[in-house]
Amino acid sequence: MSMTVHTVKEMMESLRRRESRPSEWTEASLERIRAVDERIGAFLRVDEEGARAQAKALDDQEPNHPLFGIPYALKDNLCTEGLETTAASRILEGYIPPYSATVADKLRRAGGVLVGKTNLDEFAMGSSTENSAYKKTRNPYNPERVPGGSSGGSAAAVAAGMVPYALGSDTGGSIRQPASFCGVVGLKPTYGRVSRYGLIAFASSLDQIGPFTRTAEDAAYVLQAISGHDPLDSTSAPEPVDDFVGGLNRGVKGLRIGVVRDLSQEGLDPEVKRLVDAAIRTLEGAGAQVVEVSLPHMHYAVATYYLIAPAEASSNLARYDGVRYGRRIEGESLIDMYERTRSEGFGIEVKRRIMIGTYALSSGYYDAYYLRAQK
Repeated sequence: MSMTVHTVKEMMESLRRRESRPSEWTEASLERIRAVDERIGAFLRVDEEGARAQAKALDDQEPNHPLFGIPYALKDNLCTEGLETTAASRILEGYIPPYSATVADKLRRAGGVLVGKTNLDEFAMGSSTENSAYKKTRNPYNPERVPGGSSGGSAAAVAAGMVPYALGSDTGGSIRQPASFCGVVGLKPTYGRVSRYGLIAFASSLDQIGPFTRTAEDAAYVLQAISGHDPLDSTSAPEPVDDFVGGLNRGVKGLRIGVVRDLSQEGLDPEVKRLVDAAIRTLEGAGAQVVEVSLPHMHYAVATYYLIAPAEASSNLARYDGVRYGRRIEGESLIDMYERTRSEGFGIEVKRRIMIGTYALSSGYYDAYYLRAQK
């Protein structure tokens, strides 16, 4: 059986009809990874033994969930109990979490089979998956090009047919952009919709976890499984979960879609503009009402992001000091140990953002920069 052509829905229906077993799909996924990932570099680690054990335990059970028996991958900034989680950073090399992220627990309870952890820009800071401390990930369609980032490993794994779905995280485009680069569906859920418990933090007021899939329908199945209130995450919204799958067939008739017309055209590829305009015409033809909207504050969006995200990153990464968290590099004094641990543990992009964020939060500048950016 081929992993490259089957969707989550097709695999689900095959399993329910008893035409296939979880162990067969898992083996197909592992074979595909062995065949193509040396060229692509989507995975930081593949848990063949764990995946086979999980799948075998499900073989004789009755499928009771749309994701039952289906292999998947997780971005390596999502904690997995007993399986190394590094956020693609040397400072977390060898870290084995004592617990799993809520989304990982939900997928395990649904019967999903975790085959491995995918590469990313270190601590999710980047947009090309070239800033990993371990390897670069390549675009499956053209290895000379990047897959986007920071969730490039998850996007590439789905695009190359190694898994039918994977999870990533999105702070400033880290799901949406690699999904676009790799030609797959990527979704950043509304803030608070999906628990972030067990996600290694980058910028806490922006981070969200979401799916990569081959179809919008598959994305609905995955989002359905990982959504919901979680008391372990104080930012998790105590709202009921919509029927995302059931809503797929409602159509767009009567929906109002806002199109921002006052964005700068600088750097906009003509082909991208052509396709966006075609999509707008398609939505209009299907009955949606398209209205032009103005977002005059968009001019400040990038500057705002590059204050909020680095400031929160500086705060979140302060704990990696070789004492409480992270790899320790011994030094001649306490200060020397701190300096060596953080200098050798963090890559250049992470250091850059820590320095920007620390400056923005420093005495006399908090109100002028971070607070204004939040407002």
